[in-house]
Amino acid sequence: MRKSILVAFLMLFFINANANEYTGNVNFFLGGKQLEEDDWAPVDKQPEFGALVDFKQQTWPVSIAIDVLGSSNTATKSGVDIEGYTFELNLGARKIWEISNSPIRPYIGGGLALVHAEFHADDVIDDDNATGIWINGGVYWALTENINLGLDLRYSQADVTLYGVEGKAGGNHAGVVLGYHW
Repeated sequence: MRKSILVAFLMLFFINANANEYTGNVNFFLGGKQLEEDDWAPVDKQPEFGALVDFKQQTWPVSIAIDVLGSSNTATKSGVDIEGYTFELNLGARKIWEISNSPIRPYIGGGLALVHAEFHADDVIDDDNATGIWINGGVYWALTENINLGLDLRYSQADVTLYGVEGKAGGNHAGVVLGYHW
């Protein structure tokens, strides 16, 4: 969480310094992630939070996207305390459509997903890092000239090995976003 807040504020500071040349968005994400049940049960449904950042020069057709997302959940199964955790750094591009005289700005994006996954069963912990892909789509609603409210849907995929078993650390993500547009 601290990493995502730091990234968002650094990007906001950098881009605001050049606000006449750049446009973009810094949004906080709150939602959920659905991982593969066969790989992650009983912690396959995880609350998720993060920061979504995109920016571009006024003349670019697409924005650079830098998204940071973290999810986790805990459960007890057959007397064993279980925790699942994922962290994603999504790097890529996002196309945002500006509709004249409308507060609605739909978007799609995609790119490289750098994923960290951890699974804890009592005191036995295993983790892995993987590279994969992500795609997303959503919409920003301009509440004011500079305040966004929106929805984000995304899918990520990365193959990890935990406890010697190959599985997926990506999944389906859905959430609301609230943030700043310049």
